[in-house]
Amino acid sequence: MDLLRLAALDAEDLAVISAHLQDAILRVGDLTYLPGQRRFALVARRFDWATPDGAPPRRRLTGLHFDRVLAVRCRSIPRDRPDDPLELLAVTFEPGEAPSGTATLVFAGGGAIRLDLECIEAAMKDLGPVWQAGSRPAHVPLDAA
Repeated sequence: MDLLRLAALDAEDLAVISAHLQDAILRVGDLTYLPGQRRFALVARRFDWATPDGAPPRRRLTGLHFDRVLAVRCRSIPRDRPDDPLELLAVTFEPGEAPSGTATLVFAGGGAIRLDLECIEAAMKDLGPVWQAGSRPAHVPLDAA
C-alpha cells in the first residue's frame, strides 16, 4: 500500500496538499484546535485522484495538521453538530507580513475555517485504510455555473 506523506513550508507546497485534499469528506467532529500546542488538525476521507485509469475510484483516510497556529475562525461550520458532514474544496493561503499569513479551508456550501499562522508549517499523511468509492466527484465547469 502506497501511503502519501506531504509537508508544506510555503504557499506552493500548500497548493499541492490542497490538490490532494480536493473533495475530501469529513465530519465537523473530525476537526480540532489545540491552542496550547498551537496546532489545528483534522482527519478526512480524501478522494484518491491518483487512482490509475481503469481502476475503481477510491478514498483514503488521511490526516492533516497545521502547526504555529495563532488563531482559528469559523464561518458556517455547525460546531454544535459534530456528525454533520463537510466537503473540503480547497486550502488557500493569503500572505501577511512574511512569513505569517492566513490559511483558509474552504468547504462546499460556503463554510470556511481561517487559520492565522505564524508561518506555514503543515503536514498531510495517509493513515492506512483505503476503500472503493461509490463514485467519482463531479464538478460543474465554471463557465456553466
